[in-house]
Amino acid sequence: MAELEREEGQPKYYCAQCGEALEFKRNISFVDAPGHEILMATMLSGASLMNGACLLIAADEYCPQPQTREHLAALNIAGIKNIIIIQNKIDAVSRAQTLENYKQIKDFIRGTVAENAPIIPISAVFGANINLVVRAFQEIIPTPKMNENDKFQFLIARSFDINRPGTAIEKLNGGVIGGSVLKGKIEVGSTIEIRPGLRIENNYSPITSTVISISQGSNRLDVANPGGLIGLGTKLDPSMTRGDSLIGQLVGELGSLPEVISEVELEVNLLERVIGTEDQIKVYDLRHNEKLLLVVGTEKTAGTVVKILKNSYILTLNPPICLPENFIFAVSRIINRRYRLIGYGKSIQHK
Repeated sequence: MAELEREEGQPKYYCAQCGEALEFKRNISFVDAPGHEILMATMLSGASLMNGACLLIAADEYCPQPQTREHLAALNIAGIKNIIIIQNKIDAVSRAQTLENYKQIKDFIRGTVAENAPIIPISAVFGANINLVVRAFQEIIPTPKMNENDKFQFLIARSFDINRPGTAIEKLNGGVIGGSVLKGKIEVGSTIEIRPGLRIENNYSPITSTVISISQGSNRLDVANPGGLIGLGTKLDPSMTRGDSLIGQLVGELGSLPEVISEVELEVNLLERVIGTEDQIKVYDLRHNEKLLLVVGTEKTAGTVVKILKNSYILTLNPPICLPENFIFAVSRIINRRYRLIGYGKSIQHK
């Protein structure tokens, strides 16, 4: 915004109004959440990395649209309470229509996790009120306080091979893993462990490697702290990271990661109605031997109900997962030939 106000010949990175040099405050990463209901699991995996959210609502459409209802449900499930509501396209409707849409939004969010969220009317086309959105980032979604002394953990949201086809063996770069530092910090040259790791017949073997670079967008870093999205260049064989093959795996210091589990006990909270359907379908209890889709962090796994207890369910997992601490499970079942979100669960740890 400062660059847009800068006149030709004036120095960069100065405030056009007071003339003082701009001070770097924070770097913010964005995760775009798809609107279609069949991508609900993808959206929830992204929500697991967020410290806050912007709920985008069009002023020229009735509120709520089905995808808006789903996104708000996802924010509630993910426990995201720092929310900014952005009312876009105010340039496409009259003042009266904008105010009517505003009332619809207020009615929609009443009694939800977003009830007290600010509603900022904007025009993306004309850049109106974008400055208020940026200000809200710091006021509503402040930089979270992290303990850098914690053991390093990193959740993989992407993995890929950056080498072009035909690259000579001696010029190959190692595989890259992208995601977010959950806790602790990571430095270039550190040795890391990835779990569950490689599947060998019916077992999984952890993968170890070395971090050779850290990048955040076009910026190269020596150290990465919690928050934001980063890419870790490694010495992994690029065939292991190709095509997002390591999504959902957990990275940490050698010997510090939780055990890989193939069975979990969940305290399940079912929604009253199925998310993502035009008809208001009631959610019924989980059944013995029912096959479900579970999303935890950035991992998707199939869960089968093997035991129904008084206040919980025991499910087998395929594939097994390495579970980040305090992460929720999004639970979906097949309805009308598609997986639909029906609730969420929390892992019960017995000591």
